[in-house]
Amino acid sequence: MTALVRLELSADRDAVERLVADAFGPGRFAKSAYRLREGVNAIGSLSFVAVLESVLVGTVRFWPVSIGGTSAIMLGPLAVWKDMQGQGIALKLMQISLAAARQQGFQAAILVGDEPYYARVGFGRIVPVGRITMPGPVDLSRVLGLALVEGALDSLKGEVCKPCLDEEVVALGARLSPLAAPAQH
Repeated sequence: MTALVRLELSADRDAVERLVADAFGPGRFAKSAYRLREGVNAIGSLSFVAVLESVLVGTVRFWPVSIGGTSAIMLGPLAVWKDMQGQGIALKLMQISLAAARQQGFQAAILVGDEPYYARVGFGRIVPVGRITMPGPVDLSRVLGLALVEGALDSLKGEVCKPCLDEEVVALGARLSPLAAPAQH
């Protein structure tokens, strides 16, 4: 049976949160990628879910980020229920969401993850390693990028920051202070 991929609805929020919590556990809140998402809304037009027999079995979201002052998007989390893994659901979620990102005019995407896994949809290591940095602890060799428009990654360099704050940030999950959005001039 094939999972249906569709845009995430507000009614999916609790199921998505349960899936992500199961996949990544409470330690996720301390990771740099999660800290960059705090207080920032996911891009609704790039948030997709996979549904099988009316059960949400997979999710992918993208978030706006700024890299050295240039707008980009960050993929994650990508999660599929453990008993549904290995069936191509995550790959299908990425293919559909990246096609939507290209169609909507986004230029470049980044993520923190395993290169062999994400290379299936075109992500690769940012070279030289360290050209794009992230706040907090992160293995910079795991920062991957994908040009959604030819050449879009070539000039990107600097630290990944939140481009805005959509809601108050409290960092409850990790009891950490929030990563600030860049100062507005």
